[in-house]
Amino acid sequence: MPIGIVTDIQRFSLHDGPGIRTTVFLKGCMMRCVWCHNPETIAPGPQLLFYPNKCIGCGECLAACPQGNHHFVHMDDTNPAAPEYGHATKHAFSRASCTVRGACVKRCPSSALQMAGRRMEIADVMAEVLEDRMFYRENGGVTLSGGEPLMQPEFALDILRACKREGLHTAIETTLCYPWSRIRPLLGELDLIMFDIKLADAENHRRHTGVSNRLLFENLDHLNQCGRPLIARTPLIAGINDNENEIMPIARALGRLDNLLYYEFLPYHPLGTGKYEALGCATPAFHAPSRQTLRQLAGTVRAQAPNIKIHINGKPEENYEIQHTTGPLA
Repeated sequence: MPIGIVTDIQRFSLHDGPGIRTTVFLKGCMMRCVWCHNPETIAPGPQLLFYPNKCIGCGECLAACPQGNHHFVHMDDTNPAAPEYGHATKHAFSRASCTVRGACVKRCPSSALQMAGRRMEIADVMAEVLEDRMFYRENGGVTLSGGEPLMQPEFALDILRACKREGLHTAIETTLCYPWSRIRPLLGELDLIMFDIKLADAENHRRHTGVSNRLLFENLDHLNQCGRPLIARTPLIAGINDNENEIMPIARALGRLDNLLYYEFLPYHPLGTGKYEALGCATPAFHAPSRQTLRQLAGTVRAQAPNIKIHINGKPEENYEIQHTTGPLA
């Protein structure tokens, strides 16, 4: 049985497909979306997250780390040999020399240190999945997400097969930016395919995600013949893709899909801010489009493809409008 790297297994998920689901986040993504709200899923290997505001200064990590990557310094001093732990000191972490063995994570009592990515066998994944089986009922199930599940195609396929042996509904969230030969083997084990179309313009897509969108649009023709229900989604970021030039061609392409359940707008939300800081990375600053812009873009989709149903943030467009009647989108 292959071993894969799993970022997280999220239980009782309500936003990754129909019903109550267990979402298995596989680590690794070929894209580098500048607005990504799950930056800890991008790198293929395990990473250490450090949240200094959670540190209680106990010093357990110093004893656990064989490389000495953790130390405490005075708030007004750069001396790494400061022995005192407490309000007068702060926890410093030497990320560059860390080999991510995780001994410090196990010893940390306050979750200031966390591991993003663990090696798991299929049996380990299924043991967690099946704990939620009683909640799935008629339409819940298991969703593979990421990162990008197609970065670990064999592991993803074996998880899906194990789920189908248990009679579970299966879904995948993917960028579709891979040759169809990598996607096709999974089709027989999938009940639903959810995919992102981030930008239509090829140059803008490469600038903001790091990869071409050519394979994505080529794969839409294959998806139209695969016989699986589809959900398309676009994360909307103000000033980047919240305009007709990007949404019109997307709507035209989606309008040709006979098995599309709906097209969903996902307005940007700064969910990943703390994760960037915990990874030692610069935090991006983006904003969501206004509700007026969302309404205009929904009109653009209807004009290009009247057959498409539109959802916004997990709700049918009409329900979203009822809930949000004034002010800018949070």
